[in-house]
Amino acid sequence: MILILLALIAAVIFFPQWWVKRVLRRYRTPIDRYERTGAQLARELLERLGLEAVTVERTEPGQDHYDPEARAVRLSPEHYDHGSLTAVTVAAHEVGHAVQHADGYQPLIWRTRLVKSLQRFQRLGVILIALMPVVILALRLPAAGLTLLLVGVASLASGIIVHLMTLPTELDASFRRAMPLLVKGGYLRKEDRWHARRILTAAALTYVAASLMGLVNFWWWLRLLRP
Repeated sequence: MILILLALIAAVIFFPQWWVKRVLRRYRTPIDRYERTGAQLARELLERLGLEAVTVERTEPGQDHYDPEARAVRLSPEHYDHGSLTAVTVAAHEVGHAVQHADGYQPLIWRTRLVKSLQRFQRLGVILIALMPVVILALRLPAAGLTLLLVGVASLASGIIVHLMTLPTELDASFRRAMPLLVKGGYLRKEDRWHARRILTAAALTYVAASLMGLVNFWWWLRLLRP
């Protein structure tokens, strides 16, 4: 029974990330399915929407995102340089975030501020966790060391919670912004629309998958709190 429970927990944690990667990878071929690359499509959409000030930049693999502070749509090389169905769909999703920003979409603005604040908190948490052995072993202050560990673990948990809370923002970028842009603009072949919806779902679930993977680290640190 315990093995079945552990298997179910592992499936809940690891399946979303596996599914997201599988969907995005599946539609990356053929790489020239569309004439426009992801970068070209993003640039065209932004200009059509009057968002010429937003830049389109290449970023590290797997790091597609919209940066509200820099006002930049950032696409990984496989999406920036190629015209696969995944490339153009992911590009439209990130443009969707740029549209949210331009419209003053409050959940995006709130998330941006919260993530920025929590990044500092998480950096502090990592430092506190690193200091814990010193406080317990060198200074012989077990209570203080336990407090440092608690704060550090809380910082990790905060990141998980924020990622889960971003889902409505991601779904809005995918289905209220990106999908209408792709369909109404005639950028998608009709037979690709259903597949594009799968890709947009995967793009929206990226942060959720990351947060569930973060539970593994959280659980590992939580074990240190056990007597």
